[in-house]
Amino acid sequence: MWRFKLAIAGALGLLLASAEEIRITEGASDFQVFQRGPDQSADFKIGGTVVIANKKMIGKDIEARITTGSRTLSNFDWVPIAKIQKQPKWSGEIKGVPTGGPYRLEVRIAGSTATFSVDNLLVGDLWLLAGQSNMEGHGDLVDVQQPAPLVHSFDMADKWLVAEEPLHTLVSAADRVHWRLNENKEPERWTGERLDKFLTERKKGAGLGLSFASEMLQRTGIPIGLIPCAHGGTSMDQWSPALRDNGGDSLYGSMYRRFRAAGGNIKGMLWYQGESDTYAKAAPEFLHKFEDFVKAVRTDFKQPDLPIYYVQIGRHIDNKNIGEWNAVQSAQLAAESQLPHVAMVASIDCTLDDGIHISTGDLKRIAHRLADEASHDLFPRVKNYGDLKRGPRPLAAKFENGVVTVSFASVNGKLESDGRISGFTIHDEKGEPVPLIYKSTIDPAAASTVLLYVGDKLPAHATLRYGFGKDPYCNLHDVTDQAVPEFGPLLIQSAP
Repeated sequence: MWRFKLAIAGALGLLLASAEEIRITEGASDFQVFQRGPDQSADFKIGGTVVIANKKMIGKDIEARITTGSRTLSNFDWVPIAKIQKQPKWSGEIKGVPTGGPYRLEVRIAGSTATFSVDNLLVGDLWLLAGQSNMEGHGDLVDVQQPAPLVHSFDMADKWLVAEEPLHTLVSAADRVHWRLNENKEPERWTGERLDKFLTERKKGAGLGLSFASEMLQRTGIPIGLIPCAHGGTSMDQWSPALRDNGGDSLYGSMYRRFRAAGGNIKGMLWYQGESDTYAKAAPEFLHKFEDFVKAVRTDFKQPDLPIYYVQIGRHIDNKNIGEWNAVQSAQLAAESQLPHVAMVASIDCTLDDGIHISTGDLKRIAHRLADEASHDLFPRVKNYGDLKRGPRPLAAKFENGVVTVSFASVNGKLESDGRISGFTIHDEKGEPVPLIYKSTIDPAAASTVLLYVGDKLPAHATLRYGFGKDPYCNLHDVTDQAVPEFGPLLIQSAP
């Protein structure tokens, strides 16, 4: 009989122990990255549920601790963060978790040995990726950027994980704006075998986000979290801030929702878009739409000085809407000087993996260029990144004695070219290109100046362009590989 009583008592004890259960359901999940604040730390605002065995548990403390590796993080051993209430929900906060990781967050009811944990948490910098296909990533999945343990991604299905290529998978995204239309012309999320087959067989998808994050991690040692939100083939109208309240049925609304779901605070944004606005009606409006987008993001994100780094559109193997293509490129160059806390990098010299998408190898180049801009602004005291310049920007073109002298500002070191300098064209007053340049060299007396040898005369009101057309060959950059962007028409001034 006594053995029977002991068995019952033991079973009851197990039942009571299992009944006292605590979980984290809000504010932290495996592999999440928390944006650090100015004091180089983050506050973990978490919540969850608790199931208790009896009412005597009400008022007991809920405790938390943070560990890293096999040790408890200094000053983050078990501490009370909440008390058990009548309702099953609880919330609490752990303040001042330092930059770094990976961390394990554990919670328990005071006096209990049963714990609930969330693993592989990082405190670092969050970057949001947005725009169209060259940000989404359509590079060949060959020699892609390899994952890094301290670079995580909030994937499009709203799950945190170690970042790896491809970052964007639209067909299984949480928000329906990204889904493909089915045979009934309705958005449908892919799941099961259909999704598995797509993921296994896809050959395209490399982007620039992971390369950028890996470069920033290498330079600073600060963990990185990425929030991929891009969608190929989309225009500025589709990214309109006016659609914010449509939530997951609009690109802007989806981006805003995911920003909030990832913590509501980021270090900066990378943007690559513009190809879909290169037609007659949209191109003239591109600049003000982009400016409105930037202002709206900063207002909605409550980060008025949010850094935004973007890419000037590059090449397209196509002969339609040439003027509009160059007009969007010019608008992107103009935006850099009209908006605070933004910077642009060029892609006009990059190779392609198809008719419009940057190659996997040169996406890494663009990522390095973007990292230089971010390092200059955000980490000026690290390895003298503050001494970096934006990259070559046109100043003036002057004609004298058969030579057009083209001067540039913001050059790092000196101008360089891969082989014979290419990309410049002379145009008449109607805008038509005139074949005049027979030799191009970097001025030996001024490393930020290019000399274009054109002969004795120029057309009246002649202008200079660089990267004219949709598929130019351009190869001029500075010693840090910041490329000369598409520009023009720049009036060529004649010597008095």
